[in-house]
Amino acid sequence: MPRGTVVSAALLVAATALATGPAAAAERPPGQPAEAAALLTELRELYHEAGAATEAYNETGERLAEQRAEVERLTARLADTRGELAGARRTAGRLAAAEYRTGGSPELPPVLRLLLTDEEPARALHDTTVARRAAAGQLAEVRRLAEAEHEADALAAEADEAWEEERRLAEEQRDRRDAAHERMNEVAGLLAGLSGEQRSELSAWEERETAAGQREFLAAHRPAEDGDAPDGAADSPGARALAWALDQRGKPYEAGAAGPDAFDPAGLALRAWEHVGVTVPRTSARSWQLLPRVPLEELRPGDLVIYHEDASHTALYAGDGTVVHPPAPGRDIAVTPLAHAPVKGAVRPEAG
Repeated sequence: MPRGTVVSAALLVAATALATGPAAAAERPPGQPAEAAALLTELRELYHEAGAATEAYNETGERLAEQRAEVERLTARLADTRGELAGARRTAGRLAAAEYRTGGSPELPPVLRLLLTDEEPARALHDTTVARRAAAGQLAEVRRLAEAEHEADALAAEADEAWEEERRLAEEQRDRRDAAHERMNEVAGLLAGLSGEQRSELSAWEERETAAGQREFLAAHRPAEDGDAPDGAADSPGARALAWALDQRGKPYEAGAAGPDAFDPAGLALRAWEHVGVTVPRTSARSWQLLPRVPLEELRPGDLVIYHEDASHTALYAGDGTVVHPPAPGRDIAVTPLAHAPVKGAVRPEAG
């Protein structure tokens, strides 16, 4: 059975179980509504899958753009080399024609031509030597450029093949992203069919699960209080990036969006830091790979918190154990507890 069908079936079973009311609740152990917990687990897995698919598509798109730029660079190099080669061949042709004209009589050897010339023999010998050296040098240049053309042509062909492969992969990742978000829409439809009481029960369970994760996280990694931050932190690039991100609260999550009206998590981080003149990678995985790591106990406002083992989600640290981000598809940008999902680590973009 396809995963989407399994998820939908689980959601329908959970929704039906939630609809059975107080009698069924009385049969459960206190505080252990298993169906709601299962539904919450499925939802979180699906949120993660949809976010990871979006990140993978964005990452492939970044590589595709880089590969396209490489193809264009190598194609331009090939065109330049071919232009230089054509010019060198024309020059070599002119030198050969001049040598033929001045070399004159094929029946007279060069030494005899020197003796019969009206010019001084030393001057004629010098001119002939220079001309032949020039011709030989031009021939060597033609050979060098011909080899360069062959190399540039091979590199351009390889780059073009790599671009085609990246394009194919981008299409696959786009399909994966779209399929994940179709399942998200399906879940949204199922949730819309729940009663207000059922949704309240689910929300309460989610809040309790998040609160428990937050307590556990802060017990192990409590960030420094704002009062412990370095002097001038209120006007630091991170604080200003955070302030910009906070101004985006209420705007929707949209896969692949980087503003101004909607954002995905990495898109919000990108624009927030861009607002203060700092470039950060387009995807969470690249941020984790390329930016300086920072201990979780030393988080400062604006630092990027990276989530999940595959580094597929990011949020800006907002102080007091909270972050600002679009938490998941279908949810607007908001401030949430830092430990709303498994934390992988944190990075700090560098200004100037």
